[in-house]
Amino acid sequence: MELSQLHYFLEVAQTQHVTRSAENLHMAQPALTHAIHKLEDELEVPLFMPRGRNIMLTSYGEYFYKKLSPLLEELDALPEQLKSMANLENATVHLNVLAASSLVTEAIIEYQRIDDNIHIELKQNEQSDLYDINVTTKLFYQPPEGGHDSVFVCTEKIYLAVPNIPRFRGRDSITLQEVKDDDFIALSGSKQLRSIFDKYCTNAGIHPNIIFESDSPTAVKNMIGANMGIGFWPDFSWEKVDTHRVRLLEIANPQCSRDILITYKRNKQDNTRTKAFYTFLTKYFELASHHYS
Repeated sequence: MELSQLHYFLEVAQTQHVTRSAENLHMAQPALTHAIHKLEDELEVPLFMPRGRNIMLTSYGEYFYKKLSPLLEELDALPEQLKSMANLENATVHLNVLAASSLVTEAIIEYQRIDDNIHIELKQNEQSDLYDINVTTKLFYQPPEGGHDSVFVCTEKIYLAVPNIPRFRGRDSITLQEVKDDDFIALSGSKQLRSIFDKYCTNAGIHPNIIFESDSPTAVKNMIGANMGIGFWPDFSWEKVDTHRVRLLEIANPQCSRDILITYKRNKQDNTRTKAFYTFLTKYFELASHHYS
């Protein structure tokens, strides 16, 4: 069965008049009659029978019309549905956030005031490369040869957050060796950042005693402010610290920093909105880094 035959059948079934149907379809009556007879031959049942000068559906034709009509309606609606899907997908940004989630969230909230129709789908998957924009972190980023993705890189200094107690007052910097016996408070869930911290400790020859891990930078900050331990603190991608309770000391040996990478892939038929958000996000990070530096 050809799709055109099915459409011809539906038209004739609705008018029950071959001549009128041929006019509606802008085709010759003999051609339409031939198409209907060919369909009946393929189905091996009669679909129409004479009724005076007109025709009417047989019981087979009525059953066929009842089953076929909704199917062709759905089929005819598919192009518009696909177009709507494409428009929705073009307005959706698949964002994989593996680092600096607090700053990314702030940027999303700010951007949705500019484009409130954009849909940003968030996920956190280190193993997946199915994204439009990816935010991650590395110790030192080396761009791959022949890479086709757009990658924005900004370097963030890492400080040591310590309680504002006499031991640390009056100081601007510290070495990791000086705090090798201190208890550490760490942020849990951030595997990439934790790996960077561990590498700096290993290079300094220390094995930090982590007494508590939290998934909240606020909780980490509050515990450090309560003199329960010390911890690493990125310069601008985490929350601000209350300088009355917590001090940020520059780590002198080794000097600590990390690279934040924002990668953009051209995945869509229309990448306009994704590119616009990527541009906004990179500028947001750039402004944040300059503000704190």
